[in-house]
Amino acid sequence: MAFSNLAFLLFLFCSFDLSSSYLTSLSKGSSLSAQDIIVSQNGIFSAGFFEVGDNAYCLAVWYTEKADSENTPSVVWSANRDQPLNGKYSKLSLSHTANLELVDAGQFQIWSSRTESHEHVELYLNNDGNLVLHELQGTVLWQSFDCPTDTLLPGQLLTRQTQLVSRRSESNRSSGFYKLLFDSNNVLTLLYDGPDVSSTYWPVPWLVSWQAGRFNYNSSRVAVLNSLGEFSSSDNYTIRTSDYGLALQRRLRIDSDGNLRVYSQDLSRAKWYVSWQAITDSCNIHGICGPNSLCSFDPKNGRKCSCLPWYRVKNQSDWSYGCEPAFTPTCNKSESTFLELHNVELYGYDNHFVENHTYSYCENLCIEDCNCRGFQYTFDEGSGKFQCYTKIQLHNGEHSPKLKGVTYLRVPRTKSFSSTRESVKKDDPVCYVHIHRDYLGKQVSRFSYFFLWFAVALGAFEMACILVVWCFLMRSNSKSGIDQHAYQLVKLGFRKFTYSELKKATKGFSQEIGRGAGGIVLLVYEYMENGSLADCLSSNNTLDWSKMYNIALGTARGLAYLHEECLEWILHCDIKPQNILLDSNYEPKVSDFGLSKLLNRDNLKDSKFSMIRGTRGYMAPEWIFNLPITSKVDVYSYGIVLLEMITGKSATADIQAVNGVDTYDGRLITFVREKRRVASWAEKSIDPAIGTDYDDVNKMKILVTVALDCVEEDKDARPTMSQVVEMLQRHETDP
Repeated sequence: MAFSNLAFLLFLFCSFDLSSSYLTSLSKGSSLSAQDIIVSQNGIFSAGFFEVGDNAYCLAVWYTEKADSENTPSVVWSANRDQPLNGKYSKLSLSHTANLELVDAGQFQIWSSRTESHEHVELYLNNDGNLVLHELQGTVLWQSFDCPTDTLLPGQLLTRQTQLVSRRSESNRSSGFYKLLFDSNNVLTLLYDGPDVSSTYWPVPWLVSWQAGRFNYNSSRVAVLNSLGEFSSSDNYTIRTSDYGLALQRRLRIDSDGNLRVYSQDLSRAKWYVSWQAITDSCNIHGICGPNSLCSFDPKNGRKCSCLPWYRVKNQSDWSYGCEPAFTPTCNKSESTFLELHNVELYGYDNHFVENHTYSYCENLCIEDCNCRGFQYTFDEGSGKFQCYTKIQLHNGEHSPKLKGVTYLRVPRTKSFSSTRESVKKDDPVCYVHIHRDYLGKQVSRFSYFFLWFAVALGAFEMACILVVWCFLMRSNSKSGIDQHAYQLVKLGFRKFTYSELKKATKGFSQEIGRGAGGIVLLVYEYMENGSLADCLSSNNTLDWSKMYNIALGTARGLAYLHEECLEWILHCDIKPQNILLDSNYEPKVSDFGLSKLLNRDNLKDSKFSMIRGTRGYMAPEWIFNLPITSKVDVYSYGIVLLEMITGKSATADIQAVNGVDTYDGRLITFVREKRRVASWAEKSIDPAIGTDYDDVNKMKILVTVALDCVEEDKDARPTMSQVVEMLQRHETDP
């Protein structure tokens, strides 16, 4: 037996996706990413990030083995079903204070266990499917069994504090409209909790609890399914599955159609089958076809939904929206009449109930009420009296030969009304829409699939381009009231150029718009009135001190955003005055990302560069001496640019060859460092063209200090760009 269990586990692990990482537990200070999976010891259950959409994930527990009849493994628990998170950079972390935290893309906390402990703790997955956070001595801090979603596993308790909530549909795993819970009378109840109305539909709502075989005196409120197939509740409700007594994998689930079912897995482990369900006729489930509709059921064909006469369906793919009037309701009695619908009942929402009155009295009671939508007039054989119910809403409609009642529907009195629709017909080809029980997707041609995916891919590419431009091209308004510490992008005001405009500007694409170091430009920027920082440094129109400081600060903010705020961290690799553009207000914008490098923030140590990148004079020593490349190479280049701005000297004036590569020999850096050793060093470092035109010597000193810190040979001694921003901003706001 032990050998067979081992063989089964080996089979499961060999069949896993080799790109995933499989764990047995999670300890303090560690985390779980979208590629990591925790597997129970018996291999039956898995826990981790379960994909519920395109790059949308939920923290979940599921059966490891996928049944042949299902497209995906069966999920038994989920933490964030109504708020899926991004697959990239999202993590489940177990903090050092023993709190489980589910964080979306490293920024927003989606879910937390709200636990705390100073002991050694561990998160592991039990063989019964219970995800447990416990101290090593055994104390349970949190467990998934205490917060079920739509499923109960054997041994898992449903209590007064918990409830099962269905999914929205078979393809939508978010919370739906149906719930299993204990009501205020201690009775286990199925409840329809729709967008507009709610009502109990199981046990049969017109019966008192003892008539339905339920007792309400036991206030313990607990229900449980055992492994042999018995489901029992403290209100005296007990059932046994059709395969009771067999040792099978089982689960009890409230499905998206509102029915409560027990599923068993056959001995071959090939598929799940229904071994018990609470409701045989699914038309008895409230809200199943939405308002203003009728539900009909037969065992062979399943359930059908149709609109009432003079009503039209709202959403063919989702009958929970029901139907809406195809006419304008009126309070004018002379403009209304009633359609007679045999074998039809509409449960609930009665405005008036009267007994032992004539049909005319009941009809007049409805027509005098502007809100009355119809009425039911029925002879009750038990009491021997006629009963009248007037309806202000048309919900829970059912059509069945077993129903003896007659419903009268209020509709407009018009000659254009077709007599062929005055009664409900079982096979009405216009109104009826099948609800398939197998939940198969609609068949689509290969061409349609290709066109659909092409459109999706094109849209995704276009969105990606927009995001890259927003991430790369930024400017900061230093005079605005926005919190600068957040490094938020300022609105760029891009202009969208049409194809014809670009064609005209380039004379039929025969004339170059621009050229960079890598070739012809394919990318059109908005016009930057003051050109590049290099243009300003080389011209006679010297930048004043205020503009210089703002350019330094704005450029630092842009680089800090690239290095630390984007989803994919970005190294520019070619920071120099030529790549810092200035608009009409001398607000800077970092440009030319031809040499940039995207970094995976989860694996920064694995950033590989196939070649040296940058411009001589601005390249950090790491490039020359084949050291690890980090964001500090941009910091170094930024420091060189600051020194050029401050001194008016060119970084490329003195170039030497090292190992066959042209590089800067450091004379500009040495010049400024030597000046710093003498009195009045700050004034002697400044470009003479600036003269004494600066308002704060301390600001000028901090700018020189920041520049020299950025060009340290040891990359670890350099500040990050966010630290540079903090230093410059602090002095910018000082009085």
